[in-house]
Amino acid sequence: MPVVFVHGVPDTARVWDAVVSRLTREDVVRVSLPGFGCPVPDGFTATKEAYVDWLLDELEKLPKPIDLVGHDWGCLLIVRGASLRPEIVRTWAAGAAPIDPEYEWHPTARLWQTPTVGEALMEQTTPELMRMGLTAAGVPEAYAAYAANRVDATMKHCILQLYRSGVHVGAEWESDLRRVAAPGLVLWGIDDPYASADFGARLAAHTGARLVTFPGCGHWWQLQKADAVAAELERLWAAVEGEA
Repeated sequence: MPVVFVHGVPDTARVWDAVVSRLTREDVVRVSLPGFGCPVPDGFTATKEAYVDWLLDELEKLPKPIDLVGHDWGCLLIVRGASLRPEIVRTWAAGAAPIDPEYEWHPTARLWQTPTVGEALMEQTTPELMRMGLTAAGVPEAYAAYAANRVDATMKHCILQLYRSGVHVGAEWESDLRRVAAPGLVLWGIDDPYASADFGARLAAHTGARLVTFPGCGHWWQLQKADAVAAELERLWAAVEGEA
């Protein structure tokens, strides 16, 4: 059975390199969300629902059950997938994105969600500005430079559509968290500037998952705490295998 890693915004599948390199298993699949370093399928709307449908279609192609890992929007997508198709998920691990009606979007997200304003901000967002923003948030310099140079017009358009579709994602998706049946792990940086670890605790409580927080860590725990993240994933999978 594979483990599927799903990235968030404004990342690509390479954001998982450090964690994957530390794992003992080899059945790893890293998907690239449409528009994030790869083409967008014809007719793809880039809404949260479109990304969930796309992800579930990708999972259908794989042996089951599946271990899922997601960060940022990848967190939202895999948890939503686990609530809609609980029978195909063996375990899940995710964090850095609340599914909670009490969450207020961070300032940049609110700008992206505002028509015209979001487009103007994207026009002004150069690779250098993106690199500076990522490094200020704790992203290692080498990956920040790589990621910033992948934020093209297609990705910018997809980000705007995704965030505008997700204004009320907490209110729309929270009630279905009770349908998540697989053992879960919520990962959260204590210093995440976009959503406090309290939201991680709430997500864990709603899903019966185990919460792990990382002191001295911001939003990108898979980059800042790769050793610890890999160890926690291995622990999750080992526990399930021990129960089989």
